[in-house]
Amino acid sequence: MRYIWQYREWPRVVWKADELLRPLGEARLEQGKLLSRVAGLGFKLKDEAQADILTEEALKTAAIEGEKLDPGQVRSSVARRLGLPAAGLPPSNRSIDGLVEVLLDATQNYSKPLTENRVKRWHAALFPAGQSGLRKIRAGKWRGAGDEMQVVSGPIGREKIHYEAPPGEKLDKEMKQFFEWWKSSLRSEDGVLRSGIAHFYFVTIHPFEDGNGRIARALTDMALAQDEELPVRYYSLSSQIMEDRNDYYNILEKTQKTRPDITGWLEWYLKCYVRAVRKSEKLTARVMAKTDFWQAHRETEVSQRQRKVINRLLDAGQGEFKGGLTTRKYVSMTKTSRATPFREISDLLEKGLLKQNKARGRSVSYDLDW
Repeated sequence: MRYIWQYREWPRVVWKADELLRPLGEARLEQGKLLSRVAGLGFKLKDEAQADILTEEALKTAAIEGEKLDPGQVRSSVARRLGLPAAGLPPSNRSIDGLVEVLLDATQNYSKPLTENRVKRWHAALFPAGQSGLRKIRAGKWRGAGDEMQVVSGPIGREKIHYEAPPGEKLDKEMKQFFEWWKSSLRSEDGVLRSGIAHFYFVTIHPFEDGNGRIARALTDMALAQDEELPVRYYSLSSQIMEDRNDYYNILEKTQKTRPDITGWLEWYLKCYVRAVRKSEKLTARVMAKTDFWQAHRETEVSQRQRKVINRLLDAGQGEFKGGLTTRKYVSMTKTSRATPFREISDLLEKGLLKQNKARGRSVSYDLDW
């Protein structure tokens, strides 16, 4: 078996344009509808939408790699960098700050050149301690000469090799070609299609010991920002990839084990993009509902704890907070004693911000008075 980078045609790849006409047309249609919808949002709503998307993107791009981040810490980091209120949110750590900085740099500074130094700084920001878990890695450096990079699964002794990347001694040449392609393709390829090619190209080279997927998705966001000429994301591609994670890894593996024809990958990617953009309609509607709710209750006094809980319900959306709000969940969210939720929930009921759900007895729960 040969991998795609072992064919003499590499890194030149081809695709069947006629098979991509329909999915690319759908992608452009959904993109146009989204941008028209966003244009009608006020500045404050746009900031809130950006914060929600960036938080979701950071959480899901890490989750794809099996890393679970604290949502409150991520939101705290995002809020501070966007100049939004962060009161009541827990402080973030260096690795979360690094991830948020990478995602912001990729989109806010989309017009700046993509260089070897820039990508290596991104990698160093993802691993500020120079470690991935308990393993020491070369943060901010390509894999070394002779280093093997295999994508494997399964228990020790029965591992299955899904993919093997180019060896370390080839990386200088491979990445030089990648940066040249990035620059030349900006005007020669369709922007949405180019974002999918960039994603596949980078993860196939796999230049770092760890973090390749996160940087590939940051590059994808950067390519889309260049296409839209917008420094803000209003949809989360990582969130959709996480939802389709098994299919994502399967199509990558299948395409990396063939000659340099990436039609199958691009078709999957375009359909994933369409699903991601369509879901953004729900997110912008949620942001607007959140703003409307607080506008309606602008003169109602609530504590920071109460505001935090209400915002969690607003972020979930109407009827989407699983099982409703209970006193136990209130304790978990606010880290208070058991007596506090009864008092503060009763206060919110009296002020008309909460209502009790129909089920009673031991299963009593609450929701916002939408």
